[in-house]
Amino acid sequence: MKKKKKKSQKKKRIQLYLRAGLALLIVALVILILIKIFKPSWLTNKYFEKTGEKIEAVEPEIDVELLTVNPYSRPGTPTEKITGIVVHYTANPGSDAIDNRNYFESLKDGHDTQVSSNFVVGLNGEIVQCVPTWEVAYASNSRNIDTVSIECCHPDETGKFNDATYTSMVQLCAWLCMKFDLNEDNVIRHYDVTGKICPKYFVEDEEAWKKFREDVGKTLADFKDNK
Repeated sequence: MKKKKKKSQKKKRIQLYLRAGLALLIVALVILILIKIFKPSWLTNKYFEKTGEKIEAVEPEIDVELLTVNPYSRPGTPTEKITGIVVHYTANPGSDAIDNRNYFESLKDGHDTQVSSNFVVGLNGEIVQCVPTWEVAYASNSRNIDTVSIECCHPDETGKFNDATYTSMVQLCAWLCMKFDLNEDNVIRHYDVTGKICPKYFVEDEEAWKKFREDVGKTLADFKDNK
């Protein structure tokens, strides 16, 4: 009787362990599915971007004018997983988006320096894309490999952005955050990478920079709620 009782107890323990193991496996699977749906960036260290109707619905109008692949402004180097959006200013008062894009393009012939950006936002709010987001742009030094860069035009030496430029900057940053599973805390200044006074207005006015990130966060929330 004792042997039968011990076998029965052992069998019950085994069954209990199996049930517990199965329950843990199911919980782990559910967590993995939820991560894949809501935070897919946690599952990879390689470049990826979220797609779908919801993201397409809030994509700003972008004029795609890609640079020629060359060593001075579009090296064709693949990026890693995007972990940040870097905001710059052109330091070229009064110039518009296409002017700056064309300057980047001219470097393939002039060989003056190595500089570019993934996007340029113009004085009328126009957005020009110069380099694909899956390729490195020469903009943010050590962060070129894992960030998307945005050069922003400004009307005068103060570096302050006009309303049209500002609105497009907010929308573009929010859309990129949505696309790369980021939030407003991942939007940084060139200054935060190298200490360079760029973008000038947002370095000299911390409250303006704080407000910009808040506006990005609000717009991102609106985008996510968009039906």
